[in-house]
Amino acid sequence: MRFVLASASPARLAVLRAAGIDPSVMVSGVDEDAVAAALTDPTPSELVTALAKAKAEAVADSVGSDAVVVGCDSMLAIEGEVVGKPGTAEVARKRWATMAGGTGELLTGHAVLRLAGGKPIREASGTQSTTVRFAIPSQDELDAYLATGEPLSVAGAFTLDGLGGWFVEGIDGDPSSVIGISLPLTRRLLAEVGVSVTDLWRP
Repeated sequence: MRFVLASASPARLAVLRAAGIDPSVMVSGVDEDAVAAALTDPTPSELVTALAKAKAEAVADSVGSDAVVVGCDSMLAIEGEVVGKPGTAEVARKRWATMAGGTGELLTGHAVLRLAGGKPIREASGTQSTTVRFAIPSQDELDAYLATGEPLSVAGAFTLDGLGGWFVEGIDGDPSSVIGISLPLTRRLLAEVGVSVTDLWRP
């Protein structure tokens, strides 16, 4: 059975490969703002789960075989605000001004679709929340980090598994979820749609 990752994230791909799965990658191209706008006052968990489901559903029609399709979406909740990718250095700098020395909740929504003959037959979804404790980077460190471009394209303007890891004091919860895909939650969701994760491991 194919494992299709509905994400362009190299970090999610790396987590899966390190955990014994070689997924096919299909990028959804979902308009995240449009999906969010169609929801009525969603909770942060509802928002990331809805985005994950939209991504999985967007690629499912193109799979055309027996497969599981996994979509994910991550956001950081900090001081009552839910934020995604900053996009610009200016926005990332403002985020770090809020995050430095504090904590945030990294939420990753997951959706799993099981396909038979290319058609969805079962689905499951859920959200993983992990507390992240941030360090206080010096001005020079923050300038250097922003200059790399890394924090501009990741949820919350940081990574755990890249350069941003220097500025994370610790986490309470699942590290794979902070990187972008929770292995424990994905295993449980696969089981809900009748697939054992061990059957997906590479030989």
